Amino acid sequence: MKLLLTFIFSLVISLTISAQENAPTIKGKVKISIKEGTFECDLTISEIPAIQDYVIRLNSGMNLLHMKSKKPNEFVLGYNKSLTDSTSTGETLAYFYPDNKGKGKFLPKEIQFRYVGKYPVATDTIENYSKGDWKGNIAFNGYSVRTDGSQSAWYPYLYDAKNDISYEKMYYEIDFECVDCSTIYVNGSKPVKSQKVTFKSEQPYELALFCGKFDFVNDGNLILLNPTFTKEDVTDFSSLVSQYKQYYESKLKIKFSEPPVFVSTTPTAPKYGWLFVSYPTIMGIGYGNDGLGALFDKKQDWYKQYIGHELGHYYFGTYKVLNSELGDMMSEGFTEYISLKLVEDIQGKDIYDKKIEENIKYLTDFKTIPIAKIKSISEIGDRQTFVYDYAPMMFIAIEKEIGTKKMWEWMHTLLTVKTDFTNYNFLLSTLRQTLRDEKKLQTIIDRYFANEKSVENIINVIKKRTL
Repeated sequence: MKLLLTFIFSLVISLTISAQENAPTIKGKVKISIKEGTFECDLTISEIPAIQDYVIRLNSGMNLLHMKSKKPNEFVLGYNKSLTDSTSTGETLAYFYPDNKGKGKFLPKEIQFRYVGKYPVATDTIENYSKGDWKGNIAFNGYSVRTDGSQSAWYPYLYDAKNDISYEKMYYEIDFECVDCSTIYVNGSKPVKSQKVTFKSEQPYELALFCGKFDFVNDGNLILLNPTFTKEDVTDFSSLVSQYKQYYESKLKIKFSEPPVFVSTTPTAPKYGWLFVSYPTIMGIGYGNDGLGALFDKKQDWYKQYIGHELGHYYFGTYKVLNSELGDMMSEGFTEYISLKLVEDIQGKDIYDKKIEENIKYLTDFKTIPIAKIKSISEIGDRQTFVYDYAPMMFIAIEKEIGTKKMWEWMHTLLTVKTDFTNYNFLLSTLRQTLRDEKKLQTIIDRYFANEKSVENIINVIKKRTL
């Protein structure tokens, strides 16, 4: 995806493997004021997996009273801060507890965290606004607070550094109070019109939240928070979402587990607009058509693929969370690929062909290491072009080699096969399992996965040139 006017399409999906079967549980109390920009938290994490090399991430704006071991013994913990945590966004601090010898790490089985945080409240775009806005921002805009879970880390969560497993998805039972709100919403629960509510989840979620003074719509097919659109537009949008969900379910043979939740809100800085996903929550930030409004603009065609891309991240990013050096490429690349197939089958081939031409244009001067030789995320130079243009066009080229039916079968296999690491070997093994044709597999490896001229080969195959 490329920048489109001031509408910035930003999908930052956690690049860590899903660990639902041993997800921790978080319980406690959270008190928020949207007028003052404050959080007061008393949260306890239990069912903590045994991790040797770990850190606990928490937003750097949260001021700790204490971290206390509750099990196996109760005492206030001393802590150090890691300077080598894998996050580079700057929102979080990474804590760990040194053992008695000072050479290793100690991890209690249950930990209580008490802390407070105060954040700027940006109420307008004329005088009271910030320089920028971004996914990991704990964003107070005067009438609401918006925050994701993984990047902002408004609540503490563990990261297993050795195995590249992040535990921001947790079972939760939390008493929320927002003293100046009318509605409270937390990812994984339905919104409630109240200033106080206890939310409890029977499966792990990333705890994105949106609380404030707003209404919501729940038609059974989708939930829309802070609707600023006509009833007719909401009905039409809901029908479109239903059509797209049915398309993916029929192709991938995997049902959506719950209705998507769309959030419409404003940024804390002018001229900012983008979308991000903490599924089932799809947050749209921006004024007018720079935010969620773009998805409701019937005069535009391009927005429909964005909806398809967003919904596609239920599969690549939620149902299957991808890690390792190629996790980002697979998450965004396959999601973009299936959204293009949706465009072709529902909007028509003319629109599809035009989008393919646009992607190919972005690859004209693009250079990259072939995926078989990539051993680290740092080896990927132009991430934007690599994941949003190169990867989906590689999958389009492979489709021309093996057929659309086999592509859908391959993706079903990718989504359903269990693995610890979704790396190149995983990509290759699932394709081998799908094709059961070593000659065809070797052709794909030679042309796209291991060839220094993979970009050229992709373009030639899509344009039906002789290799």
